[in-house]
Amino acid sequence: MGWAQGGYHMIQLTDHGMYLVNGVPCETAPAAPAQARQGTMAWHILQSHNCSDDPERLRIRFDAMVSHDITYVGIIQQARASGMKEFPIPYALTNCHNSLCAVGGTINEDDHVFGLSAAKKYGGIYVPANQSVIHSYAREQMAKCGAMILGSDSHTRYGALGTMAVGEGGPELAKQLLKNTWDAPMPEVVMVYLTGKPRRGIGPHDVAIALVKATFESGFVNNKVLEFVGPGIKELPIDFRNGIDVMTTETTCLSSIWETDEETRGFYAAHQREQDYAPLHPADVAYYDRMITIDLGNVESMIALPFHPSNAWTIHEFLENAEELLVKVEADAAKRFPKTHPHLTDKIRDGGVWADQGVIAGCAGGLFDNITEAADIIRGGSTGNGAFTFDVYPTSVPVSLELTRIGATADLLKTGAVIKPSFCGPCFGAGDVPANNGLSLRHTTRNFPNREGSKPGEGQFAAVCLMDARSIAATALNGGRITAATDIDYTPVHHPYHFDKSVYDNRLYYGFGKADPSVELIMGPNITDWPKMYDLTDNLLVELAAVIHDDVTTTDELIPSGETSSYRSNPLRLAEFTLSRRVPEYVSRAKAVAAQEAQRRAGDVPAHILEVLGKVGDARVLAANTQFGSCVFANKPGDGSAREQAASCQKVLGGFANICYEFATKRYRSNCINWGILPFTLDKGTAFPYKAGDFVFVPGIREAIANGREDIPAKVICKDGGVHELLLHVRGLTADEKEILLDGCLMNYYAKRG
Repeated sequence: MGWAQGGYHMIQLTDHGMYLVNGVPCETAPAAPAQARQGTMAWHILQSHNCSDDPERLRIRFDAMVSHDITYVGIIQQARASGMKEFPIPYALTNCHNSLCAVGGTINEDDHVFGLSAAKKYGGIYVPANQSVIHSYAREQMAKCGAMILGSDSHTRYGALGTMAVGEGGPELAKQLLKNTWDAPMPEVVMVYLTGKPRRGIGPHDVAIALVKATFESGFVNNKVLEFVGPGIKELPIDFRNGIDVMTTETTCLSSIWETDEETRGFYAAHQREQDYAPLHPADVAYYDRMITIDLGNVESMIALPFHPSNAWTIHEFLENAEELLVKVEADAAKRFPKTHPHLTDKIRDGGVWADQGVIAGCAGGLFDNITEAADIIRGGSTGNGAFTFDVYPTSVPVSLELTRIGATADLLKTGAVIKPSFCGPCFGAGDVPANNGLSLRHTTRNFPNREGSKPGEGQFAAVCLMDARSIAATALNGGRITAATDIDYTPVHHPYHFDKSVYDNRLYYGFGKADPSVELIMGPNITDWPKMYDLTDNLLVELAAVIHDDVTTTDELIPSGETSSYRSNPLRLAEFTLSRRVPEYVSRAKAVAAQEAQRRAGDVPAHILEVLGKVGDARVLAANTQFGSCVFANKPGDGSAREQAASCQKVLGGFANICYEFATKRYRSNCINWGILPFTLDKGTAFPYKAGDFVFVPGIREAIANGREDIPAKVICKDGGVHELLLHVRGLTADEKEILLDGCLMNYYAKRG
């Protein structure tokens, strides 16, 4: 059991450069790699948006931006504090992460009212709650072939529509609002060569989960662009392509782009925007740094077990080895969350494995074709009158309307399914929270811990498995018994999609180009400004407030979503949840450190700081120019959502550094830098046996950053009195990033230059 190198027979990985010559992969070509790199679609689009004179050092200005209501308040607050007067590019504020006032009160709708007032004041597009999830609206109304879109959500992916899109933390969007650039080295480009045609019962999530399985653990495409080409593309409807594309985020790639064709043109025509279509293809000769080959005809029905989309198996493999695999999940859960008592093996009974929920939702699952085919599978059947529930969230009101017109909604309702409004809740823990020990099957983007909304730190446990909508419907047809859609006899019926824009025209606010400075922002009582942040001092002393040796630490662990999102517009209140479901002691430790730093800044240096500094020099002299803050150590932090709160919450609690072996994603590292958090890395193999309460002293840090010194000697001062040498690195900073770190955060950077 398991995956061979390169994946199953359906996926092959080629770990060296490959040419594409007239559409055919080749080992050699009559062109040097440096020249042929310019033949990729990615090169053409990135360079057409590059404001730099150096093609290898990108400075990108995007064509449009999108944010949802977990992030847009903070982004706008940052931008206005930095001098923004109006939105310079189309910027859509969606309200699909509506947290339903999980903590009670007016907080949720106060944010929405703020969003509408901001759209009027600065010239934005406002999408009210339950009209569309963020990425559906961007696909329907904002994507253009050859364009680039920046979003404050990690699943900002519109490559299947010919748009290169990037998900980043909020400060990167604030920079665009201030007419600055998104800076990055020119990424490597990986060819994804598609062949064959999916079998009946196979959907986009099956392909996507298999792709994530094959690439994630090795980092095969980390921070690279995936470029989809090959004869298999023509065998995929546009919703199928979009469903694969949005999940490329889970491979940790930077962005994606696909060849376009008449199917793509049809999407734009259906949405009354055919003028936004353009044919996109690689040049006759193009060079790629690596290649992934996917035989769509060999893809099988897949399931991703907790707690990551890469923990994936074919459904048949899972069912044959269910006890072994579920025991491993139970052990992993017990290790992560000592207060829980998982017993998922209880789901094995009566010759099968039984789930408690099936959910089809969001930017990955709630697509028109997914739901119509789910209806084809379960039509005339029943979800049963037991504990199993089947919930369907169409991705936008126009999709809901078309499902109603063709009768799919009625077909689903008759079976016992529940149709719900457009909402991202099941994807981030604010909807359909299972019962304790529940097992939920979801066609959503992630199954990280807490993404289903449970609170394992309080002894609650629930598990999410990712599956395609087709297999979820097959499972629902069998009353919750996990079933591969390929094992069900049904006839899928293709329905042409008709988009009705009047739905949006009757409800959305379109304000781009119509900024009105006279409009006052409507600030509810929870909406606050960012606290004061200070320049980096000559030296840095940090106390380890959390030490996490998990293979990967997700942004959902750094700052959980769900109910915490109710406080998204109040930095200090939101920060109370930092690492709450992973290291509950972190907040109190960080606060204690911050209180001592406030004393030091006021001239009353705590004895505790003097004692520590006395181990490495003259304590009184050092105390005058040494910041004291908290620090998080994790092996590989930052996989997951683009939420800048994962970094900003650390900063408002007095966090000044992250130490790790590598950052899981560029976006999390960028978030740390933009919030003035030093992104320290260690050489692989360097031991880090230190514990919470130990200290790291970094002398001369300001000079090192200012002068671009990437290797930085430090000292670890242990609670037992021992002092140890430690070599830290801060590599690859741009000139702007250096200044941001020196100024203490992005807002300070802009304030000084305003």
